Amino acid sequence: MQILSLIGQSFFEALAMFWATLWALVLGFALSGAVQAFIPRGTMQHVLGDDDPASLGKATFFGMISSSCSYAASALAKSLFKGGANFTASMIFMFASTNLVLELGIVLWVLMGWHFAVAEFVGGGLMIVLFALAARYAFPRDLVESARSALQDDDADGSADSQSDAGGRTKVTERMKSVAGWADAAGYAMADITMLYKEMIFGFVVAGFLATFVPDSVWNAIFVTGYGFWTSLENVLVGPLIAVISFVCSVGNVPLAAALWAGGISFGGVASFIFADLITLPLILIYRKFYGTRLTIRLVATLWAVMSLTGLIIEYLFVALGLVPAHQMGEIAGASFEWDYTTFLNIVFLAVFAGLFWMSRNQKRLGGGAGYATDPMCGMQVEMANAPATAVVDNQTYYFCSDHCREGFAANHGSAKG
Repeated sequence: MQILSLIGQSFFEALAMFWATLWALVLGFALSGAVQAFIPRGTMQHVLGDDDPASLGKATFFGMISSSCSYAASALAKSLFKGGANFTASMIFMFASTNLVLELGIVLWVLMGWHFAVAEFVGGGLMIVLFALAARYAFPRDLVESARSALQDDDADGSADSQSDAGGRTKVTERMKSVAGWADAAGYAMADITMLYKEMIFGFVVAGFLATFVPDSVWNAIFVTGYGFWTSLENVLVGPLIAVISFVCSVGNVPLAAALWAGGISFGGVASFIFADLITLPLILIYRKFYGTRLTIRLVATLWAVMSLTGLIIEYLFVALGLVPAHQMGEIAGASFEWDYTTFLNIVFLAVFAGLFWMSRNQKRLGGGAGYATDPMCGMQVEMANAPATAVVDNQTYYFCSDHCREGFAANHGSAKG
């Protein structure tokens, strides 16, 4: 009976964490959907052709306004690189897409506290600078161009970009005043939720089980304590390792980060773990297919080193500023059910979610949907002019957010042509 009680407690912890972040998740996805719908993105690869500060700044900005799904981010970064964008700029775009987006910061703030949200964005900016510096030595031009040549094919001539402002996207203010524009924003928001809900459920459930089943002695063995600098170094190196084997990407790794913090990992270790959502094992295998084994090894090693170094710097910086919160072993902040402001906010944003759902289901009737398609595998809303992958079955073209989805589709449709 004790094991059943622990299982029940694990699910209760998972539900409590979800309840604590429900309004934040809806708000984050709604804001992200609006940004994606109203900010033009079709000119990206034309302005990311170099690794100078201006291009890297634009890569960061474009990443911040894109979908937070790690698979979609990796696919779009690949498409940008294949079409002529600088490799470093493409990778920075990918990092910003999953680590500097609104929904991640909001959920971090609610579930773990504002200290972690600030650390994520400060650390994200620092990591981009460190990655740009390391990239000059880590990625030889001949290796990068060889990877680009291997990617390029007959349809990778970049001609689709001229169509990217379908639906009048260049006139942002006009779209924001139209029902069709907000219907498209709702479509993006619901598509992102549809695409990421499995990741988020998995993250909450695993975090609940870790908080309940794993004793402090195990955490103490994983995250060494009492050795000063060497403790901090070990923690920021182990954080990404846990991310690699956890398979959880994007917003889904925040509950796991909360569980690790409750288990005793250092502040910098939490930061490096969250940054490492781009080096989970499935994504590493995708990079290998995109860029080849040699470039992938250099990419993963560089990301790991930069993520760990950033986590270490963030820890010492926040300690010096007195911004590291008290470490409460075994307790996940905010994970509870109470009749408080969280409950009221959840009620309000459940109504917002219902509105988003209704608008997305009636997108075409409201005048939206021009230039968009739905990924048949994950449900993501895809801009047809800039789709990272396509397939043709029985003379019908399907659009995908990533090669990962196209491969899954092709496995079920033997006649699919890329």
